Amino acid sequence: MIQMKSALNYKHTLCGCMTGFVVQAINNNLAPLLFVVFQDEFGLDLSMLSVVILVNFLTQLCVDAFAGKLTDKFGFRAVVIAAMATSSVGLILLGLLPMVWSNTFAALMIATIVFAIGGGLIEVVISPLTELLPLGEKKSTMALLHSFYCWGQTVVVLLSTLFIKIFDSSLWYVLPFVWAVVPVGNIIWFLFVPVVDTIPEEKRTPLIHLLKDKRFLLALIVMTCAGASELTVSQWSSLFAEKGLGVSKFLGDLLGPCLFAALMGTGRLVFGLFGSKLNLLRVLKLLTVGCIICYVLMIFVPEPIISLLACGFTGLTVSMLWPGTISNTSARFPYGGTAMFGLCALFGDLGCAAGPGIAGLVADAISGSSFVAEISATTGLSAEQVGLRGGILAGMFFPLVLLLCLFAIGAMDKPDQNKNRTA
Repeated sequence: MIQMKSALNYKHTLCGCMTGFVVQAINNNLAPLLFVVFQDEFGLDLSMLSVVILVNFLTQLCVDAFAGKLTDKFGFRAVVIAAMATSSVGLILLGLLPMVWSNTFAALMIATIVFAIGGGLIEVVISPLTELLPLGEKKSTMALLHSFYCWGQTVVVLLSTLFIKIFDSSLWYVLPFVWAVVPVGNIIWFLFVPVVDTIPEEKRTPLIHLLKDKRFLLALIVMTCAGASELTVSQWSSLFAEKGLGVSKFLGDLLGPCLFAALMGTGRLVFGLFGSKLNLLRVLKLLTVGCIICYVLMIFVPEPIISLLACGFTGLTVSMLWPGTISNTSARFPYGGTAMFGLCALFGDLGCAAGPGIAGLVADAISGSSFVAEISATTGLSAEQVGLRGGILAGMFFPLVLLLCLFAIGAMDKPDQNKNRTA
Protein backbone atom coordinates (compact mmCIF):
# COMPACT_ATOMS: atom_id res chain seq x y z
CA MET A 1 0.00 0.00 0.00
CA ILE A 2 2.86 2.39 0.84
CA GLN A 3 4.54 1.77 -2.53
CA MET A 4 1.28 2.39 -4.37
CA LYS A 5 0.69 5.60 -2.41
CA SER A 6 4.14 6.91 -3.34
CA ALA A 7 3.44 6.25 -7.03
CA LEU A 8 0.27 8.38 -6.94
CA ASN A 9 0.09 12.18 -6.90
CA TYR A 10 -2.52 14.93 -6.66
CA LYS A 11 -3.50 14.49 -10.31
CA HIS A 12 -4.70 11.01 -9.35
CA THR A 13 -6.61 12.58 -6.47
CA LEU A 14 -8.28 14.93 -8.97
CA CYS A 15 -9.27 11.88 -11.05
CA GLY A 16 -10.93 10.42 -7.95
CA CYS A 17 -12.77 13.72 -7.36
CA MET A 18 -14.00 13.69 -10.96
CA THR A 19 -15.23 10.13 -10.50
CA GLY A 20 -17.02 11.36 -7.38
CA PHE A 21 -19.04 13.72 -9.54
CA VAL A 22 -19.82 10.84 -11.91
CA VAL A 23 -21.25 9.03 -8.86
CA GLN A 24 -23.31 12.14 -8.07
CA ALA A 25 -24.66 12.06 -11.62
CA ILE A 26 -25.70 8.43 -11.13
CA ASN A 27 -27.41 9.29 -7.83
CA ASN A 28 -29.39 12.16 -9.31
CA ASN A 29 -30.28 10.88 -12.77
CA LEU A 30 -30.80 7.10 -12.72
CA ALA A 31 -34.15 7.10 -10.92
CA PRO A 32 -35.74 9.80 -13.14
CA LEU A 33 -34.87 7.70 -16.20
CA LEU A 34 -37.04 4.98 -14.67
CA PHE A 35 -40.03 7.22 -13.87
CA VAL A 36 -42.03 5.90 -16.83
CA VAL A 37 -41.34 2.33 -15.63
CA PHE A 38 -42.44 3.26 -12.11
CA GLN A 39 -45.61 4.80 -13.53
CA ASP A 40 -46.52 1.90 -15.82
CA GLU A 41 -45.34 -1.04 -13.70
CA PHE A 42 -46.04 0.17 -10.16
CA GLY A 43 -48.78 2.79 -10.71
CA LEU A 44 -46.96 5.76 -9.19
CA ASP A 45 -48.46 9.13 -10.17
CA LEU A 46 -46.74 12.47 -10.83
CA SER A 47 -47.15 13.61 -7.21
CA MET A 48 -45.40 10.48 -5.92
CA LEU A 49 -42.57 10.89 -8.41
CA SER A 50 -42.26 14.55 -7.37
CA VAL A 51 -41.87 13.42 -3.76
CA VAL A 52 -39.09 11.02 -4.81
CA ILE A 53 -37.17 13.96 -6.33
CA LEU A 54 -37.98 16.16 -3.35
CA VAL A 55 -36.79 13.57 -0.82
CA ASN A 56 -33.55 13.09 -2.74
CA PHE A 57 -32.56 16.72 -2.58
CA LEU A 58 -34.03 17.47 0.85
CA THR A 59 -31.92 14.61 2.20
CA GLN A 60 -28.87 16.07 0.47
CA LEU A 61 -29.79 19.44 1.90
CA CYS A 62 -29.92 18.03 5.45
CA VAL A 63 -26.55 16.33 4.96
CA ASP A 64 -25.08 19.59 3.61
CA ALA A 65 -25.89 21.23 6.94
CA PHE A 66 -23.46 19.08 8.96
CA ALA A 67 -21.11 17.55 6.35
CA GLY A 68 -18.67 20.45 6.68
CA LYS A 69 -18.20 19.76 10.39
CA LEU A 70 -17.73 16.05 9.68
CA THR A 71 -15.05 16.88 7.13
CA ASP A 72 -13.22 19.22 9.50
CA LYS A 73 -13.28 16.50 12.20
CA PHE A 74 -12.49 13.35 10.21
CA GLY A 75 -10.73 14.72 7.12
CA PHE A 76 -11.43 14.54 3.40
CA ARG A 77 -10.51 10.89 2.88
CA ALA A 78 -12.92 9.44 5.46
CA VAL A 79 -15.85 11.55 4.28
CA VAL A 80 -15.27 10.78 0.58
CA ILE A 81 -15.19 7.06 1.35
CA ALA A 82 -18.39 7.39 3.39
CA ALA A 83 -20.01 9.23 0.46
CA MET A 84 -19.08 6.47 -1.97
CA ALA A 85 -20.23 3.72 0.44
CA THR A 86 -23.70 5.21 1.03
CA SER A 87 -24.09 5.89 -2.69
CA SER A 88 -23.35 2.26 -3.59
CA VAL A 89 -25.65 0.87 -0.89
CA GLY A 90 -28.48 3.20 -1.96
CA LEU A 91 -28.17 2.14 -5.60
CA ILE A 92 -28.25 -1.53 -4.62
CA LEU A 93 -31.40 -0.88 -2.57
CA LEU A 94 -32.95 0.93 -5.56
CA GLY A 95 -32.68 -2.24 -7.62
CA LEU A 96 -33.55 -4.64 -4.79
CA LEU A 97 -36.30 -3.21 -2.58
CA PRO A 98 -39.03 -2.52 -5.20
CA MET A 99 -38.70 -6.12 -6.39
CA VAL A 100 -39.12 -7.71 -2.94
CA TRP A 101 -41.45 -5.23 -1.20
CA SER A 102 -45.04 -4.62 -2.28
CA ASN A 103 -44.94 -0.99 -1.10
CA THR A 104 -42.96 0.32 -4.05
CA PHE A 105 -43.24 3.96 -3.02
CA ALA A 106 -41.77 3.29 0.44
CA ALA A 107 -39.04 1.15 -1.15
CA LEU A 108 -38.06 4.00 -3.46
CA MET A 109 -38.05 6.41 -0.52
CA ILE A 110 -35.62 4.28 1.50
CA ALA A 111 -33.26 3.73 -1.43
CA THR A 112 -33.41 7.43 -2.34
CA ILE A 113 -32.60 8.57 1.20
CA VAL A 114 -29.55 6.28 1.40
CA PHE A 115 -27.93 7.30 -1.89
CA ALA A 116 -28.93 10.92 -1.26
CA ILE A 117 -26.79 10.85 1.91
CA GLY A 118 -23.88 9.98 -0.33
CA GLY A 119 -24.88 12.75 -2.73
CA GLY A 120 -24.96 15.33 0.05
CA LEU A 121 -21.49 14.36 1.24
CA ILE A 122 -20.15 14.50 -2.33
CA GLU A 123 -21.52 18.04 -2.81
CA VAL A 124 -19.80 19.33 0.31
CA VAL A 125 -16.47 17.50 0.26
CA ILE A 126 -15.39 17.17 -3.39
CA SER A 127 -15.33 20.87 -4.36
CA PRO A 128 -13.24 22.12 -1.39
CA LEU A 129 -10.90 19.14 -1.74
CA THR A 130 -10.34 20.01 -5.40
CA GLU A 131 -9.97 23.70 -4.57
CA LEU A 132 -7.15 22.90 -2.12
CA LEU A 133 -5.21 20.61 -4.47
CA PRO A 134 -2.01 22.34 -5.68
CA LEU A 135 -2.96 22.01 -9.36
CA GLY A 136 -2.97 25.11 -11.57
CA GLU A 137 -5.76 27.63 -12.26
CA LYS A 138 -8.59 27.15 -9.75
CA LYS A 139 -11.47 28.48 -11.86
CA SER A 140 -10.65 26.22 -14.82
CA THR A 141 -10.06 23.19 -12.59
CA MET A 142 -13.45 23.69 -10.92
CA ALA A 143 -15.20 23.92 -14.29
CA LEU A 144 -13.47 20.74 -15.49
CA LEU A 145 -14.39 18.97 -12.24
CA HIS A 146 -18.07 19.82 -12.60
CA SER A 147 -18.02 18.82 -16.26
CA PHE A 148 -17.60 15.23 -15.08
CA TYR A 149 -21.04 15.40 -13.51
CA CYS A 150 -22.32 16.09 -17.02
CA TRP A 151 -20.26 13.36 -18.68
CA GLY A 152 -21.48 11.01 -15.98
CA GLN A 153 -25.07 12.04 -16.65
CA THR A 154 -24.57 11.59 -20.40
CA VAL A 155 -23.16 8.10 -20.00
CA VAL A 156 -25.85 7.11 -17.46
CA VAL A 157 -28.64 8.28 -19.77
CA LEU A 158 -27.10 6.78 -22.92
CA LEU A 159 -26.16 3.36 -21.53
CA SER A 160 -29.29 3.00 -19.40
CA THR A 161 -31.52 3.93 -22.36
CA LEU A 162 -29.69 1.47 -24.63
CA PHE A 163 -30.00 -1.23 -21.96
CA ILE A 164 -33.77 -0.79 -21.72
CA LYS A 165 -34.04 -0.61 -25.53
CA ILE A 166 -32.10 -3.88 -25.98
CA PHE A 167 -33.18 -5.93 -22.94
CA ASP A 168 -36.69 -4.51 -22.25
CA SER A 169 -37.84 -2.31 -19.39
CA SER A 170 -38.85 -5.34 -17.27
CA LEU A 171 -35.14 -5.79 -16.45
CA TRP A 172 -34.76 -2.21 -15.18
CA TYR A 173 -33.69 -3.45 -11.72
CA VAL A 174 -30.35 -4.66 -13.14
CA LEU A 175 -29.24 -1.10 -13.88
CA PRO A 176 -28.80 0.11 -10.25
CA PHE A 177 -26.62 -2.94 -9.48
CA VAL A 178 -24.40 -2.21 -12.49
CA TRP A 179 -23.99 1.47 -11.66
CA ALA A 180 -23.20 0.68 -8.00
CA VAL A 181 -19.83 -0.64 -9.22
CA VAL A 182 -18.61 2.95 -9.85
CA PRO A 183 -18.71 4.20 -6.22
CA VAL A 184 -17.29 0.87 -5.01
CA GLY A 185 -14.31 1.34 -7.32
CA ASN A 186 -13.82 4.91 -6.09
CA ILE A 187 -13.72 3.70 -2.48
CA ILE A 188 -10.70 1.58 -3.38
CA TRP A 189 -9.13 4.50 -5.27
CA PHE A 190 -9.41 6.89 -2.30
CA LEU A 191 -7.73 4.39 -0.01
CA PHE A 192 -4.48 5.08 -1.86
CA VAL A 193 -4.40 8.58 -3.40
CA PRO A 194 -2.81 11.47 -1.45
CA VAL A 195 -5.30 13.86 0.19
CA VAL A 196 -4.66 17.39 1.50
CA ASP A 197 -5.64 18.63 4.95
CA THR A 198 -8.62 20.91 5.55
CA ILE A 199 -8.03 24.62 6.26
CA PRO A 200 -6.99 25.04 9.93
CA GLU A 201 -9.71 26.52 12.12
CA GLU A 202 -7.68 29.60 13.04
CA LYS A 203 -7.36 30.56 9.34
CA ARG A 204 -11.00 30.01 8.34
CA THR A 205 -13.33 32.95 7.73
CA PRO A 206 -16.10 32.63 10.36
CA LEU A 207 -19.47 31.76 8.86
CA ILE A 208 -21.09 34.71 10.63
CA HIS A 209 -18.78 37.08 8.72
CA LEU A 210 -19.80 35.51 5.43
CA LEU A 211 -23.48 35.86 6.25
CA LYS A 212 -23.02 39.58 6.87
CA ASP A 213 -21.72 40.11 3.32
CA LYS A 214 -24.48 41.01 0.84
CA ARG A 215 -22.56 39.47 -2.06
CA PHE A 216 -22.39 36.15 -0.26
CA LEU A 217 -26.12 36.24 0.49
CA LEU A 218 -26.83 36.95 -3.18
CA ALA A 219 -24.51 34.10 -4.13
CA LEU A 220 -26.62 31.76 -1.98
CA ILE A 221 -29.78 32.88 -3.80
CA VAL A 222 -27.99 32.34 -7.12
CA MET A 223 -27.01 28.83 -6.00
CA THR A 224 -30.65 28.09 -5.17
CA CYS A 225 -31.88 29.34 -8.55
CA ALA A 226 -29.02 27.60 -10.40
CA GLY A 227 -29.92 24.26 -8.84
CA ALA A 228 -33.62 24.76 -9.61
CA SER A 229 -33.03 25.93 -13.19
CA GLU A 230 -30.85 22.92 -13.95
CA LEU A 231 -32.76 20.16 -12.17
CA THR A 232 -36.27 21.21 -13.22
CA VAL A 233 -35.36 20.27 -16.79
CA SER A 234 -32.89 17.50 -15.97
CA GLN A 235 -35.24 15.57 -13.68
CA TRP A 236 -38.40 15.89 -15.78
CA SER A 237 -36.97 15.82 -19.32
CA SER A 238 -37.32 12.05 -19.81
CA LEU A 239 -40.97 11.99 -18.71
CA PHE A 240 -41.68 15.31 -20.46
CA ALA A 241 -40.33 13.93 -23.76
CA GLU A 242 -42.32 10.71 -23.66
CA LYS A 243 -45.57 11.81 -22.05
CA GLY A 244 -45.52 15.57 -22.65
CA LEU A 245 -44.31 15.52 -26.27
CA GLY A 246 -45.47 12.07 -27.31
CA VAL A 247 -42.12 10.79 -28.64
CA SER A 248 -40.62 7.37 -27.96
CA LYS A 249 -38.59 6.86 -24.78
CA PHE A 250 -35.46 6.05 -26.81
CA LEU A 251 -35.61 9.21 -28.95
CA GLY A 252 -36.86 11.31 -26.04
CA ASP A 253 -34.01 10.30 -23.74
CA LEU A 254 -31.39 10.86 -26.46
CA LEU A 255 -32.63 14.34 -27.44
CA GLY A 256 -33.77 15.27 -23.92
CA PRO A 257 -31.66 14.31 -20.89
CA CYS A 258 -28.75 12.88 -22.92
CA LEU A 259 -28.31 15.99 -25.09
CA PHE A 260 -28.92 18.14 -21.99
CA ALA A 261 -26.05 16.46 -20.15
CA ALA A 262 -23.69 16.42 -23.14
CA LEU A 263 -24.15 20.13 -23.82
CA MET A 264 -23.84 20.99 -20.13
CA GLY A 265 -20.56 19.08 -20.04
CA THR A 266 -19.38 20.80 -23.22
CA GLY A 267 -20.08 24.22 -21.73
CA ARG A 268 -18.09 23.39 -18.61
CA LEU A 269 -15.26 21.84 -20.62
CA VAL A 270 -14.95 24.88 -22.89
CA PHE A 271 -14.93 27.20 -19.88
CA GLY A 272 -12.37 24.97 -18.18
CA LEU A 273 -10.07 25.35 -21.20
CA PHE A 274 -10.61 29.04 -21.97
CA GLY A 275 -12.36 30.43 -18.88
CA SER A 276 -9.38 32.38 -17.59
CA LYS A 277 -9.81 34.77 -20.55
CA LEU A 278 -13.53 35.38 -19.96
CA ASN A 279 -15.50 37.64 -17.61
CA LEU A 280 -17.31 35.09 -15.45
CA LEU A 281 -20.19 37.33 -14.36
CA ARG A 282 -20.89 38.37 -17.95
CA VAL A 283 -20.87 34.74 -19.04
CA LEU A 284 -23.36 33.84 -16.29
CA LYS A 285 -25.73 36.65 -17.37
CA LEU A 286 -25.68 35.55 -21.03
CA LEU A 287 -26.22 31.91 -20.11
CA THR A 288 -29.16 32.79 -17.85
CA VAL A 289 -30.86 34.73 -20.66
CA GLY A 290 -30.35 31.69 -22.90
CA CYS A 291 -31.86 29.47 -20.20
CA ILE A 292 -35.02 31.60 -20.07
CA ILE A 293 -35.35 31.45 -23.87
CA CYS A 294 -35.03 27.64 -23.80
CA TYR A 295 -37.75 27.41 -21.13
CA VAL A 296 -40.07 29.52 -23.31
CA LEU A 297 -39.45 27.30 -26.34
CA MET A 298 -40.11 24.13 -24.32
CA ILE A 299 -43.39 25.45 -22.99
CA PHE A 300 -44.97 27.31 -25.89
CA VAL A 301 -43.66 25.78 -29.13
CA PRO A 302 -46.05 22.97 -30.21
CA GLU A 303 -43.51 21.23 -32.48
CA PRO A 304 -42.05 18.33 -30.40
CA ILE A 305 -38.61 18.37 -32.03
CA ILE A 306 -38.11 22.07 -31.21
CA SER A 307 -39.24 21.53 -27.61
CA LEU A 308 -36.86 18.58 -27.32
CA LEU A 309 -33.92 20.54 -28.73
CA ALA A 310 -34.73 23.44 -26.38
CA CYS A 311 -34.74 20.94 -23.52
CA GLY A 312 -31.31 19.69 -24.58
CA PHE A 313 -29.83 23.17 -25.12
CA THR A 314 -30.95 24.17 -21.63
CA GLY A 315 -28.00 22.03 -20.53
CA LEU A 316 -25.60 24.41 -22.27
CA THR A 317 -27.24 27.47 -20.75
CA VAL A 318 -27.09 26.16 -17.17
CA SER A 319 -23.61 24.66 -17.58
CA MET A 320 -21.67 27.29 -15.61
CA LEU A 321 -24.35 28.57 -13.23
CA TRP A 322 -23.47 26.21 -10.36
CA PRO A 323 -19.66 25.83 -10.74
CA GLY A 324 -19.31 29.48 -11.81
CA THR A 325 -21.02 30.69 -8.65
CA ILE A 326 -18.86 28.38 -6.52
CA SER A 327 -15.67 29.62 -8.24
CA ASN A 328 -16.69 33.25 -7.84
CA THR A 329 -17.55 32.76 -4.17
CA SER A 330 -14.39 30.79 -3.44
CA ALA A 331 -12.23 33.47 -5.06
CA ARG A 332 -13.96 36.19 -3.05
CA PHE A 333 -13.71 34.24 0.24
CA PRO A 334 -10.59 32.02 -0.11
CA TYR A 335 -10.61 30.97 3.56
CA GLY A 336 -14.30 30.12 3.80
CA GLY A 337 -13.44 26.44 4.26
CA THR A 338 -15.78 23.48 4.07
CA ALA A 339 -18.47 25.38 6.00
CA MET A 340 -18.74 27.87 3.14
CA PHE A 341 -18.89 25.11 0.51
CA GLY A 342 -21.40 23.27 2.65
CA LEU A 343 -23.68 26.31 2.86
CA CYS A 344 -23.41 26.87 -0.91
CA ALA A 345 -24.26 23.21 -1.50
CA LEU A 346 -27.15 23.44 0.97
CA PHE A 347 -28.75 26.33 -0.91
CA GLY A 348 -27.98 24.71 -4.25
CA ASP A 349 -29.68 21.50 -3.13
CA LEU A 350 -32.59 23.56 -1.82
CA GLY A 351 -33.07 24.72 -5.39
CA CYS A 352 -32.56 21.19 -6.71
CA ALA A 353 -35.43 20.08 -4.46
CA ALA A 354 -37.68 23.10 -4.97
CA GLY A 355 -37.43 23.43 -8.76
CA PRO A 356 -38.45 19.94 -9.93
CA GLY A 357 -40.64 19.43 -6.86
CA ILE A 358 -42.71 22.54 -7.58
CA ALA A 359 -42.81 21.69 -11.30
CA GLY A 360 -44.16 18.20 -10.55
CA LEU A 361 -46.77 19.39 -8.08
CA VAL A 362 -47.98 22.14 -10.44
CA ALA A 363 -48.07 19.66 -13.34
CA ASP A 364 -50.16 17.23 -11.30
CA ALA A 365 -52.51 19.99 -10.11
CA ILE A 366 -53.06 21.31 -13.63
CA SER A 367 -53.58 17.81 -15.07
CA GLY A 368 -56.42 17.20 -12.62
CA SER A 369 -57.99 20.67 -12.78
CA SER A 370 -61.42 21.46 -14.19
CA PHE A 371 -60.24 24.00 -16.77
CA VAL A 372 -57.64 21.72 -18.38
CA ALA A 373 -60.25 20.26 -20.77
CA GLU A 374 -60.78 23.69 -22.34
CA ILE A 375 -57.04 24.20 -22.79
CA SER A 376 -56.69 20.70 -24.24
CA ALA A 377 -59.46 21.38 -26.74
CA THR A 378 -57.80 24.64 -27.82
CA THR A 379 -54.24 23.33 -28.08
CA GLY A 380 -54.83 19.71 -29.04
CA LEU A 381 -52.69 18.59 -26.10
CA SER A 382 -53.74 15.98 -23.54
CA ALA A 383 -54.35 16.96 -19.91
CA GLU A 384 -51.02 15.43 -18.89
CA GLN A 385 -49.17 17.29 -21.65
CA VAL A 386 -50.73 20.59 -20.59
CA GLY A 387 -49.83 19.83 -16.96
CA LEU A 388 -46.18 19.07 -17.73
CA ARG A 389 -45.78 22.28 -19.71
CA GLY A 390 -47.44 24.20 -16.88
CA GLY A 391 -45.01 22.65 -14.41
CA ILE A 392 -42.01 23.79 -16.46
CA LEU A 393 -43.58 27.26 -16.74
CA ALA A 394 -43.62 27.40 -12.93
CA GLY A 395 -39.94 26.42 -12.94
CA MET A 396 -39.08 29.42 -15.14
CA PHE A 397 -39.44 31.61 -12.05
CA PHE A 398 -35.96 30.54 -10.92
CA PRO A 399 -33.81 31.65 -13.90
CA LEU A 400 -35.69 34.96 -13.87
CA VAL A 401 -34.75 35.56 -10.22
CA LEU A 402 -31.22 34.34 -10.92
CA LEU A 403 -30.76 36.96 -13.66
CA LEU A 404 -31.90 39.76 -11.32
CA CYS A 405 -29.40 38.60 -8.67
CA LEU A 406 -26.54 38.56 -11.18
CA PHE A 407 -27.28 42.16 -12.16
CA ALA A 408 -27.38 43.09 -8.46
CA ILE A 409 -23.96 41.47 -7.89
CA GLY A 410 -22.60 43.33 -10.92
CA ALA A 411 -23.93 46.62 -9.56
CA MET A 412 -22.16 45.96 -6.23
CA ASP A 413 -18.89 45.15 -7.98
CA LYS A 414 -18.77 48.43 -9.94
CA PRO A 415 -18.01 50.66 -6.92
CA ASP A 416 -15.15 48.31 -5.93
CA GLN A 417 -13.73 48.46 -9.46
CA ASN A 418 -13.91 52.25 -9.48
CA LYS A 419 -12.09 52.36 -6.11
CA ASN A 420 -9.33 50.13 -7.47
CA ARG A 421 -8.87 52.40 -10.51
CA THR A 422 -8.70 55.46 -8.23
CA ALA A 423 -6.17 53.77 -5.96
